[in-house]
Amino acid sequence: MRLFSVLFACLFAVTVVVAGPITGPALAQSGPAVPGQGQPSPIQNILQENRALIEKSSRRTIGPAIAALRDSGLPAARNVLEKWQDKALYQRKSDGLFFFAEKAGEDGYRLIDIATGADAGTVNRQDLDQLRPNSGVRALIGAALVPYQLTDPDPAVRSGALDAISRNGEAAHLGALRGAIASETDPGLKARKERLERLLTIAYDPDPAARIAAIESFAGDLGVDVRAALNPLVATTRAVTTGAPPETENIARRLIPGSDALPEAEAYRLLVAAGLAPPRISAADRRNALAAHIEDGAVAGIPLEDLNSDAARERAYAALAARGLVPPTATTEEVQAALDAHSFYDRYAEPDPAVTAAAGAALDAIAAKLGLNQAVNLSLDALSLASIYFLAAIGLAITFGVMGVINMAHGEFIMMGAYTGYVVQQIVPNYTVSILIALPLAFAVTFGTGVAMERLVIRWLYNRPLETLLATFGISIALQQLARNIFGTQARPLTSPGWLDGALHLNDVVSISYIRIAIFVLALLFLALFLFIMRRTRLGLEVRAVTQNPRMAASMGIDPDRINMLTFGLGSGIAGVAGVAIGLYAKVTSELGQDYIVQSFMTVVVGGVGNIWGTLLGASMIGFLQKGIEWLNPSNTLAAQTYMILFIILFIQIRPRGIVALRGRAAGD
Repeated sequence: MRLFSVLFACLFAVTVVVAGPITGPALAQSGPAVPGQGQPSPIQNILQENRALIEKSSRRTIGPAIAALRDSGLPAARNVLEKWQDKALYQRKSDGLFFFAEKAGEDGYRLIDIATGADAGTVNRQDLDQLRPNSGVRALIGAALVPYQLTDPDPAVRSGALDAISRNGEAAHLGALRGAIASETDPGLKARKERLERLLTIAYDPDPAARIAAIESFAGDLGVDVRAALNPLVATTRAVTTGAPPETENIARRLIPGSDALPEAEAYRLLVAAGLAPPRISAADRRNALAAHIEDGAVAGIPLEDLNSDAARERAYAALAARGLVPPTATTEEVQAALDAHSFYDRYAEPDPAVTAAAGAALDAIAAKLGLNQAVNLSLDALSLASIYFLAAIGLAITFGVMGVINMAHGEFIMMGAYTGYVVQQIVPNYTVSILIALPLAFAVTFGTGVAMERLVIRWLYNRPLETLLATFGISIALQQLARNIFGTQARPLTSPGWLDGALHLNDVVSISYIRIAIFVLALLFLALFLFIMRRTRLGLEVRAVTQNPRMAASMGIDPDRINMLTFGLGSGIAGVAGVAIGLYAKVTSELGQDYIVQSFMTVVVGGVGNIWGTLLGASMIGFLQKGIEWLNPSNTLAAQTYMILFIILFIQIRPRGIVALRGRAAGD
């Protein structure tokens, strides 16, 4: 017995000694990310379970692997997803395990355990495969990271997560979003979270009452995201079924074959597509098939002279089909019978009628408010255009309206003002300072040019309108050519200051650019300046005197020539300032003035020659009219201008003196 015990002890010792060196490497080889551990970590297990998907990842197939990581609840899941997205996740070729890695030496990489961050040894670069997800896979990983980022301490990260949900929201985001609202400390981000939570509730919440409450909360909301969430709920598809429609269907409307909503041909195509009726060939194909089977003056035993009606041709084709000579097709009677035996209807994609009813009511309220806001936006556009026309025409209102001079070179004064602003910006790089310098300088340049033009040409042509028109037209062409010679034919930039970039957004529908607002304010300032000059200064008093009765004004000691010179210079100077403003958003070329000369004359004539209030009303009428016509026919702006000119011609026929009747010297011409 003692000998047996000694032998057993010796055998056990030998077994331990021999087995020790064998099991050690085996455990190390089959072990996990970190040497010395007995089993792979839970996060490693998830990756191994989805190893095939990860190794050959694509946007269409990788979803289950990403979802498994996202829904695992493991602390390391976020880090793994982020590293994967950043192409910092590696796979060891020998055993397929996944690691983070850092470069160590020239060709070595230090492995880092994905669960603990512990050192897992060093390997050569050729022993690793780097996971390089494409942009589609990275986008899906980014969406999976959103629940983690919603509670990140960094507000920028939380904001980015909300942006990601807005672009690609999922049902899985709803719970995470609801859980992140209460802990949000930033009021702006909290409002965004609450809004997104309601939008996701509409799309993904299983409780119809919660969805309806979320829908009703958006009644009258003009956000594009709201309409994007509601429109799928009322989207319909056309369906056909034998007999009455199933009670489980959420039917939008029943359709009758042969009505405007569902022609008979379309209804039968639905039956054929659903496999509920045989296909029907066209009349041309049937005629060709009959012609191909004519034998001895007959088709299928029916004489050709009897094939003079659709019914006869159908019988002949049916006979050929019965012999197997042509594919079978439905006759008119069979088509009608099939249509009568089936129901056609439009069904909602959303199965719950209460949800679709709430969505329809919300969209109706939004549509009503949207129409009102679109009208406001159109009015702002028209008002902006009217301010541009008024600013361009106010100088012409002085030269043509007060003096009666048909100045065809008025547009070139606008062009000169724009080029003055461009030259100033080449010297003064600060855009704000350059514009402040360009406005008075443009007035001075065009005022001087206008005075020279009046002294050299215009004063010899008073009361000779035809000669004035021809002379100023020639000057217009000369000034354009001079601008081409100096500045070339390419458009020159007149850059607005940074504080004029962008637009004022009242909501998702109504907005107006800051440049347009600035031009509107500038137009009001020039209106006030003009009224001040004409009513509060000696120059204005003398201009009104010369305009009403030049001979009487001359007898009172007023020099009409001097007043005409200053008046023409004032109108030209205002046109130059208008050129600086217009050049901020329009292309500055030698033809810039030609784009506004016609509208300027129309504005003055329609408003009433010689009255600044008439010019203001004329600019408003033309601006609103043009925008209204463009709204009715948005695809053809040239037609809009044509209709506008025709309307103005008719308006002048009815009211030849304009909205406000002219007074003074021009009234007697």
